[in-house]
Amino acid sequence: MARGNQREKAREKNLKAQSAQKSKNAKSGTEMQRDKEAVAEMMRKKQAAADAKRAAAAAGGK
Repeated sequence: MARGNQREKAREKNLKAQSAQKSKNAKSGTEMQRDKEAVAEMMRKKQAAADAKRAAAAAGGK
């Protein structure tokens, strides 16, 4: 029983931390879609650069 107060304090601290966390996405559908498109475009550019680098290495190595 000596730990009862300690458990209660830990439980209160945990509840406070959980309530402070962001629980869900606050973006609207259009904002989410726009962000997804931007990330997809960055990844396409990155993949194209990697493909070009790989092609240049293959052409140079032959």
